[in-house]
Amino acid sequence: MLSQTMEKAFNDQVKWELYSSYLYLSMSSYCNNLGLAGFANWMRMQAQEELFHAMKFYDYIMERGGRAIMQPIDAPPSEWGGPLDVFEKVLEHEKHVTGLIHTLADLALDERDHAGSIFLQWFISEQVEEEATVADLVHKLRLIGGEGQGLLMLDKELSARVFTPPAQA
Repeated sequence: MLSQTMEKAFNDQVKWELYSSYLYLSMSSYCNNLGLAGFANWMRMQAQEELFHAMKFYDYIMERGGRAIMQPIDAPPSEWGGPLDVFEKVLEHEKHVTGLIHTLADLALDERDHAGSIFLQWFISEQVEEEATVADLVHKLRLIGGEGQGLLMLDKELSARVFTPPAQA
């Protein structure tokens, strides 16, 4: 059984994961409008991944006897200063989400919610991967100056991304 404190915290995280999905859909639309279909695809796949994360929290809340409460989601931005700016904002956002996950993990320890602690370990590992992937893309965009032939090559690379939900343990 989830404590009320953990239930509220997990519900807040559902909201953040849904916001992340919404943000990445907005970024996908922006990239598509720039004619960067690969970047748009990468963001759309990221939006699907974030929705998967939200549903993982949603299901966990109910599995532990809680109730998932849907909260309002703020509108994400819709304009950026180009592909490099988009990915710099993604990295900033992922670092924010990492902080939220770490705060949840600390709360689970404080609440002596051992099941919650175990559940959150997957997300802690996932955030390490998320930040590393985005940091690499930011690095590549900086190397190519965020434009020209290098941008088109990176766009082609990003068009190959597909989202495959991880196997459930």
